[in-house]
Amino acid sequence: MPKIGVEQSLTAVQEALQQKGYDVVQLNNEDDAKGCDCCVVTGIDNNVMGISNSVTAGSVIAAHGLSADEVCQQVESKINQ
Repeated sequence: MPKIGVEQSLTAVQEALQQKGYDVVQLNNEDDAKGCDCCVVTGIDNNVMGISNSVTAGSVIAAHGLSADEVCQQVESKINQ
């Protein structure tokens, strides 16, 4: 199953992704994003952890303004590309 990094303040997103069977890791610093297939951040500052500096080859999704289900849909579409 794909590994998804989720910023720690996005608890509802973490829980929704775990219910769908994804391997979810909390993003506390830049190193946590390594090896993730996709990362979900709040979107307040997409570069707050340096993720946009190509730490991960996966997609980065800004969750600002999205429900947990909408974020899950975006994750699924990025993973299945």
